[in-house]
Amino acid sequence: MEIKLKPVAFVKNSRTTPTDDFWETIISEIELAEYVPTEAFNNISDFSHLEIIYFFDKVNNKDIVFSGHPRGNPNYPLVGIFGQRRKNRPNTIGLCTVELIEHNGRKIKVKFLDAINGTPILDIKPVIKEFQPKGEIKQPVWVSDLMKNYWK
Repeated sequence: MEIKLKPVAFVKNSRTTPTDDFWETIISEIELAEYVPTEAFNNISDFSHLEIIYFFDKVNNKDIVFSGHPRGNPNYPLVGIFGQRRKNRPNTIGLCTVELIEHNGRKIKVKFLDAINGTPILDIKPVIKEFQPKGEIKQPVWVSDLMKNYWK
């Protein structure tokens, strides 16, 4: 089965190459694609956070992996692709929870989006408390080490 998707919006920001750390200072503008009506953003400002689903369009098919050391670091364990968040995934789809800073017509400004300039957005969803995880979130120790500079 093949699934075809059309971007609903595109990212504009100062980051032009995918790097692993220091995303906190990057403010991104997300502008709706031409075919999407402005009303698609109606009442979006009622939410403080959004989930952005995007396409890693710069990943080459030959770079797709199904397991590996996170960030290629042999100090981290060998992990299956579904146990990590690297960009060279089978369907090259990214997901990020962002803070909504501003809405203006066909554009929104967000913080904490780890997508580079020009990235196609596949969907935008509001963060709703009732959809958030119930109970404690657990993760391996190596994840905290890997993420220590990500949002700086």
